[in-house]
Amino acid sequence: MAMAAAPVLKNWRTTLERVEKFVSPRYFTDCNLRGRLFGESCPVAALSSFLTPERLPYQEAVQQDFRPAQVGDSFGPTWWTCWFRVELTIPEAWVGREVHLRWESDGEGLVWRDGEPVQGLTKEGEKISYILTDRLEAGDPRSLTLYVEVACNGLLGAGKGNMIAAPDPEKMFQVSRAELATFHRDVYKLLVDLELLLGIAKGLGEDNQRSFQALYTANQIVNVCDPAQPETFPVAQDLASRFFGQRGGDSQHTIHATGHCHIDTAWLWPYKETVRKCARSWVTAVQLMERNPEFIFACSQAQQLQWVKNHYPGLHARLQEFACRGQFVPVGGTWVEMDGNLPSGEAMVRQFLQGQNFFLQEFGKMCSQFWLPDTFGYSAQLPQIMRSCGITHFLTQKLSWNLVNSFPHHTFFWEGLDGSRVLVHFPPGDSYGMEGSVEEVLKTVTKNRDKGRTNHSAFLFGFGDGGGGPTQTMVDRLTRLCNTDGLPRVQLSSPARLFSALESDSGQLCTWVGELFLELHNGTYTTHAQIKKGNRECERILHDVELLSSLALARNVLFLYPAAQLQDLWRLLLLNQFHDVVTGSCIQLVAEEAMCHYEDIRSHGNTLLSAAAAALCAGEPGPEGLLIVNTLPWNRTEVLALPRPGGAHSLGLIPSPGDSSQHGLCSCPHLTAAPAAPAACVCRARAPADSVSRPLPTKTDGSVTLDNGIIRVRLDATGRLTSLVLVASGRETIAEGAVGNQFVLFDDVPLYWDAWDVMDYHLETRKPVLGQAGTLAVGTEGGVRGSAWFLLQISPNSRLSQEVVLDVGCPYVRFHTEVHWHEAHKFLKVEFPARVRSPQATYEIQFGHLQRPTHYNTSWDWARFEVWAHRWMDLSEHGFGLALLNDCKYGASVRGNVLSLSLLRAPKAPDATADMGRHEFTYALMPHKGSLQDAGVIRAAYSLNFPLLVLPTPGPAPSTSWSAFSVSSPAVVLETVKKAETSPQRHTLVLRLYEAHGSHVDCWLHTSLPVQEAVLCDLLERRDPAGYLPLRDARLKLTFSPFQVRSLLLVLQPPSTYTP
Repeated sequence: MAMAAAPVLKNWRTTLERVEKFVSPRYFTDCNLRGRLFGESCPVAALSSFLTPERLPYQEAVQQDFRPAQVGDSFGPTWWTCWFRVELTIPEAWVGREVHLRWESDGEGLVWRDGEPVQGLTKEGEKISYILTDRLEAGDPRSLTLYVEVACNGLLGAGKGNMIAAPDPEKMFQVSRAELATFHRDVYKLLVDLELLLGIAKGLGEDNQRSFQALYTANQIVNVCDPAQPETFPVAQDLASRFFGQRGGDSQHTIHATGHCHIDTAWLWPYKETVRKCARSWVTAVQLMERNPEFIFACSQAQQLQWVKNHYPGLHARLQEFACRGQFVPVGGTWVEMDGNLPSGEAMVRQFLQGQNFFLQEFGKMCSQFWLPDTFGYSAQLPQIMRSCGITHFLTQKLSWNLVNSFPHHTFFWEGLDGSRVLVHFPPGDSYGMEGSVEEVLKTVTKNRDKGRTNHSAFLFGFGDGGGGPTQTMVDRLTRLCNTDGLPRVQLSSPARLFSALESDSGQLCTWVGELFLELHNGTYTTHAQIKKGNRECERILHDVELLSSLALARNVLFLYPAAQLQDLWRLLLLNQFHDVVTGSCIQLVAEEAMCHYEDIRSHGNTLLSAAAAALCAGEPGPEGLLIVNTLPWNRTEVLALPRPGGAHSLGLIPSPGDSSQHGLCSCPHLTAAPAAPAACVCRARAPADSVSRPLPTKTDGSVTLDNGIIRVRLDATGRLTSLVLVASGRETIAEGAVGNQFVLFDDVPLYWDAWDVMDYHLETRKPVLGQAGTLAVGTEGGVRGSAWFLLQISPNSRLSQEVVLDVGCPYVRFHTEVHWHEAHKFLKVEFPARVRSPQATYEIQFGHLQRPTHYNTSWDWARFEVWAHRWMDLSEHGFGLALLNDCKYGASVRGNVLSLSLLRAPKAPDATADMGRHEFTYALMPHKGSLQDAGVIRAAYSLNFPLLVLPTPGPAPSTSWSAFSVSSPAVVLETVKKAETSPQRHTLVLRLYEAHGSHVDCWLHTSLPVQEAVLCDLLERRDPAGYLPLRDARLKLTFSPFQVRSLLLVLQPPSTYTP
């Protein structure tokens, strides 16, 4: 009888390393357990390949000319595709065994079997074998043919030298393994257990009793387990099961483990590659759902699901099937995981409107959780938008990336700008790509900043960013840890179950009020300026198209509202608002695609505008001419360049009719006839002689003064602003001894994330760009416009030209700027030191505005050295202020009394060409008396961004003006007019209004349209059962709280029964 081994003293380090070597894939694989994971192997029977620069569908690819290939062959270059035909013959001797195809390549692979995708094969995603059969039976076929589609890029693109470097266009790829092998499932299970025991020993540490129990159990398994003798495995397995079967107590923290696969819709790879990433990742998730009925997989981004539906209909059908079982869980509710800062309020609404409608149509229900784990900050208006789109819960984790301050919560209520609240959870493991390790499980508990307030946390597992998703090993690890003493309880769970648990125990949770500002990636407000400009322009175009099309629908019985075309254009815009595209943190290929999308929106949008204009003019008796359209909800008088015969243009002062008699009523829109010639004559009488903008004669020092009776602007000989006076009060705006319109250049070298980050230390490198005296010249002189222009050499490689424009009746001076930019790691800004003192500045955000400090008192203050804004920012003291407006910029800051607008960056990764070339943009300066609200700053910024439309008409223009809507309060903005998405009545419009001043207000909405019924609705256009609005004298009464967004449905009479 064999004697039991006598107990011996154990050294922690040697015992630990003994177990590590026993499971190592690198050391002692000739005799350790890892080396027995696979058994016998044999090469594939035949391997042939076909190389193409195209991403071909399967049916087309398999018809191509495949040529013999072998392991080790090179193929490429980057972004090409190599299809492999893999012919297999399984040895007869392997009957009764589990058989795998082992495949290793540095490209991303997808296995096709019987014409359907079945599994992704990606070395970086730990998917290097495909199970041909769990157990080869005697009657199973021994020969079969598979196809493996290999993309010539890695999981995270093809960066040259490092991950975020520009892609290497000449990179070549290899298949380093292609063979059949038997797989030892019992070895695999022991390896999982030993890795977990090691993780517990390391994670709990040498001061913990349970840690030693784990280590000693693992050591004993090594003692009893002989890798060469499988009959020893059951004893080893019993030792492990005994350990993991020891349960924890009732107070254990519960971890809700959900399968996840974050796929950037475009980033270090183009949009078209993302389509295949979705297939590779999700077909693998389907395989896991088939094998593990308790496994739940959460998936966001309707756009990606739409791609899969279009390109892989069989896979889409499987996803729908598993959604019915509750294993595939759509989350997020948006079209893509958009940036949380830069899209307009209306664009954010459309993300949810398009996303939620897609999820309802394809999966039978809308999402109840907003899912945005990887964006670069979160607008203070998101809670209100979420709530009005049927969403009460929000999951993200990006604030764990804060560079300066650690966010104080992982589970909390978030209160938005209007007071709306949602329940928010940040997975305490600070990742959306966990792998199921003990270290991650323990971190989820130890790092939780809301201990004692809640006892539940999310654990999102699966390779992400470039896709990949969960593996069977991850699922097995987490299943094994379901309830083990010394560790938190782990459940394979869903987002709904997580938030239900959090909601039921939310009484002690704290509330965070206002924006969730990410203290990192501040450079994304400025990088790729052309993308930002395209975004702003296309938001405007779609706004205008919807408005004119809605009015045409109301007035012309023959007009067909272009709903399908508008949906396509909106979806293109929403696609580009993905958080690595509109931010500019993408490769050159993606940026070029984005610019093509914007061009499509511009082109098709202008065609739709023309069609709506033609419909509005149909049947008019007046002379042929131009249609002047005001798409904003207030009267305007502006200087426009109107076309004349022969291709010339003349300046005309275009008034909104009824200007002097509206008594505060704001009209939208005004349709005004403007005869083709002489256009300027019609309007010239509107400009009294004493209010004409005219530059005064150039003085001997080379300066120029522009004065329109409202503001007076003085420029020095180099184009800098030496004086800006509000004429009525004589108040000087520019700080004493300082100059405005000062261009400044900074060194811009971040720590790593080039396109993403601008660091605080860049402020230490400020260099004013000094111009040469004598470059300032008078441009337009007299009449309705005065201007001056100048040239500025920024550096030996970059130059700038600018026209400073002041129009009659305009409360702001415009700076039309053209830059030829050829720099490396430089940052261009323009500064305006103001004669204003205030501890806070105001910045426009979606559907409102907020304040941020102008000082650096605390670390939370100075972490906001570079912030984002939309169309304006304002620095005001009591009774006076200065607003800086823009038409396509987002980066900004106010430090002390200096307003700074960020113009251009020059990062070199991941796009080495980012921002290089020619740029055009406009910013404007508006001094004002009183508050920004009373002075009309918000309206001025809208006017700068939504100029009056001048549309040629194919026939007569309307002979009289016409206004569709007016709002009685200047605090309320009519933001959107569109046709309802779905409605039993064809002529139903949706109006979206918001309170813009930050006040409680009652107002009247007046309409000249034939309204049959008016009812409030949510942002998804669902009727409010208690939202009926009585119509009195063509008016509707609306009540708003500060920054509240309200939507209403107007059911109209058909135009055939209506005569305006």
